[in-house]
Amino acid sequence: MYLRGLVPGRRAVLALAIGAVSGWLAALAGMPLPWMLGPMIGNTLAAILSLPIRGPDRLRPLVIPVIGVMLGSAMTPEMFDAAGRYATSFALLLPFLGVTAFVSYAIYRRVGRYDPVTAFFSAMPGGLNDMLILGGAAGGNEKRIALAHAARVLLVILFVVLFYGYALDVSSTEVARGTAASALTPLDWALLAGAAIAGVPLGRALRLPAPQITGPMALSGALHLAGLVTVAPPGFLIVIAQVVIGTVIGCRFIGVSARQIGRDLSLGALSSVAMIAVAVGFAALLTAITGLPLSLSFLGYSPGGLTEMSLLALAMGQDVAYVSVLHLVRIMLVIFAAQPVFKATRRKDQSGTKAPRSGS
Repeated sequence: MYLRGLVPGRRAVLALAIGAVSGWLAALAGMPLPWMLGPMIGNTLAAILSLPIRGPDRLRPLVIPVIGVMLGSAMTPEMFDAAGRYATSFALLLPFLGVTAFVSYAIYRRVGRYDPVTAFFSAMPGGLNDMLILGGAAGGNEKRIALAHAARVLLVILFVVLFYGYALDVSSTEVARGTAASALTPLDWALLAGAAIAGVPLGRALRLPAPQITGPMALSGALHLAGLVTVAPPGFLIVIAQVVIGTVIGCRFIGVSARQIGRDLSLGALSSVAMIAVAVGFAALLTAITGLPLSLSFLGYSPGGLTEMSLLALAMGQDVAYVSVLHLVRIMLVIFAAQPVFKATRRKDQSGTKAPRSGS
């Protein structure tokens, strides 16, 4: 009965088919995060056109741990070598994240009039998957959170490409941090699968935020740091996970008008421009202090995706390890700090609103 409940219905199958084709076309076009943004865009258009689709929501909990294991696979001993060589970059990272989040949050709250939960997780400079999961769990509007981060990733890539004159050279078979299935040993399969399966209850036991992703990420990271496994999950599983998640996101726009989607995307563009401006400022400060090239400093602080910024660093002949480590640390900081910070600020707001009443 349980397995039968996981089999998608006809509407969900149609949505997944649209997602797969859209992802393939996005990969051919060289779009960043093609297997995520492609299905999201394709199914958003299908929703606007009132096609008979439905999100494969029951498959989502099965694929989220795959993303967590993928993120954890980037935790290698080389990270600590880079951390020692670029201490100043990491020292400025926390204030950079604070300023970036504050500016973006102000835009979503004051200009967009988003509710506090949606504004907070839309403003966080984390990954689309991570913030969508955390924001949805906190009661935020997943449609708006998804559009905010999709706009940010696309605009950051566009800015870097136009400003530096480089283009991503990504083939249609490029998979973010994926490994060919044939390259995995039986032990690799067992350890990665174990991290995905055992990571979720571990995350819940440790009371981690969004345990479906942070638990597998932590367990996978521990396995990679210990050297027990040195590869990422199979590329085809990462593609499937992204297609499912992107399809679910796109289907959330069923019944939403094109005008509303356009408004949210415009607001996301405004926020992205502000975040890029903050990143340029901190990159210039870092360059003045350390003498690092401005292009490298900006790639490290840019509010784009880990994979996309790493690919750009490779295309530009920059230090890929530095860019990758800095973005991985940023993502980890945002994932583990977002929920506690949100709860703390909410408690402060609530206490601030109650105080005047007690004195009246």
